[in-house]
Amino acid sequence: MAKKKGIKISSTCSSCKLNTTKFGLTLGILWGLAVLLLGIAATYASYGTEFVNLLGGMYIGFDTTLIGSIVGGIWGFFDGLIGGFIFAWLYNKLI
Repeated sequence: MAKKKGIKISSTCSSCKLNTTKFGLTLGILWGLAVLLLGIAATYASYGTEFVNLLGGMYIGFDTTLIGSIVGGIWGFFDGLIGGFIFAWLYNKLI
């Protein structure tokens, strides 16, 4: 009598999960660079000053200066890091 191989159906896919640390770091780097470049563009080209002022209300020290842009980039990195980590963790819990 031959044994039949059963098909195992799993509701979780290990390859579908996100690495929370790497996703958080990736989002942190991308958002930090975006905020830094926006601050530099607002400083030297007067581009996006309203958005910089809006973000300056949340990121202490972010302003249309070179130092303010660097401070905003640091804030953006940590904001993206924490937000990306929470997003990936929640995604992994829901799949």
